[in-house]
Amino acid sequence: MQLSNEEEDYNLSLSKFESMLKTNKVLFFDSEEFEEIILHYLDIGKANLAKKALKLALDQHPKSTGLKLVQVEMLVYDDKLDLAEKLLNELYAIEPNNEEIYIQKANICSKRDQHEKAVELLKIALQYTDDYADVYNLIGMEYLFMDNLELAKESFIKCLEEDLEDQSALYNVVYCFEFLDQNQEAIVYLNEYINRNPYSEIAWHQLGRLHYGVKEYENAIRAFDYATLIDDEFLGAFMEKAKAYERLKKYNEAIESYNRTIELDDATSYALLRIGKCYEKLGNLAKAIQYYNQTVHEDPLLDKGWIAITDFHLRQKNYQKALFFVNKALAIDNQNRLYWKRYANINKQMNFFEEAEFGYRKAVEFGDYALDTWLFWVDILQFLGEFESAIQTLLQATEYFPEENEIEYRLAGLYFMIQDNTKAKFHLSNGLRLNFDNYILIEDLFPVVWSKKMVKNYIEKHRK
Repeated sequence: MQLSNEEEDYNLSLSKFESMLKTNKVLFFDSEEFEEIILHYLDIGKANLAKKALKLALDQHPKSTGLKLVQVEMLVYDDKLDLAEKLLNELYAIEPNNEEIYIQKANICSKRDQHEKAVELLKIALQYTDDYADVYNLIGMEYLFMDNLELAKESFIKCLEEDLEDQSALYNVVYCFEFLDQNQEAIVYLNEYINRNPYSEIAWHQLGRLHYGVKEYENAIRAFDYATLIDDEFLGAFMEKAKAYERLKKYNEAIESYNRTIELDDATSYALLRIGKCYEKLGNLAKAIQYYNQTVHEDPLLDKGWIAITDFHLRQKNYQKALFFVNKALAIDNQNRLYWKRYANINKQMNFFEEAEFGYRKAVEFGDYALDTWLFWVDILQFLGEFESAIQTLLQATEYFPEENEIEYRLAGLYFMIQDNTKAKFHLSNGLRLNFDNYILIEDLFPVVWSKKMVKNYIEKHRK
């Protein structure tokens, strides 16, 4: 690819400047060359070289407004806002119609969290600028800082009206639509944008994402197809397309798209996991387990991988293998509540009740407060005859589920078991109030309690 004259001149200027630094010879550059050199070093994070270039530039062009504005930018970059403001006021006295002065003043206001004032200054800059797109983009960013998503959206749309190719504004306008929960409006906007700029793979990709978000999977795939036709290495579009195919239960097509992402980049644990899931849905269990194994090999810290391989063996009722893999997962991360719950469920299936009780206890300890976890744990404590522990566990559960009949009926049964009839009747009354028909839990879980005439009479009294 041939370089344009501008690019050649730019590269020559950089080479000439770096050669000058090595030889300590002072060479002449015009002020615009210096501006480009300084901004280049700032862009790549070499602030020291930018400062050297600025010092030499101001020595050679002490009256250049452009260079002084670059100096302001560097002062702002270093958080020397008062100095930057002082210099801007001097420049304003000389060139009150220079839009860059207002942009930099706005930048300083923004740094000071004075975003409304920054917007006012940027609106003045609009009166003097030729680059409307850039200023509208900056205004949009200020509105984002103020959490005014509606006005931010309007500004980014104006930016795109001036410059269709501004990708950051395109991403930001979609972000605003989504944040405002205006997905259908965003779809309409992107279709209009695509009519004006049909070869924007970013727009097609964003349109696909929005269709996916509102469960229009066929439309999503169509949009992702266009994105990948424009850029056949667009990894994100292939990944999203695969997910949409999965939603439509087109598992072979999904596998094909996931495989394309692996061709474009190194295999990701996410893609391998999804391919495994697709093969399992297709009934190809050998391929499924092969990909699940690859997933945990690729990323041993991905809990979804270990869960997939454990659940696979659970579904096959191969509890020994399921336990083997969940133990491997726990050896890597023994504070993962999802692992502990599976450890508990597997041990319960194998009638290892003490291990199951330990697993549920650890799951709750590490943040699993789901109702079924509490109930499984308590039922095992009851089975083991640990009635007091079961009661304490249920009382703890009531902090998360204060009006849950299944907890109340269990508390009633347990209090009857330890002969505390007053508390038992209190909780039985609560259970009957919350869901009368569920008193069957007493019969199922506490046959000894159910056999007591007093309990049946109490329930009958509430029925009336």
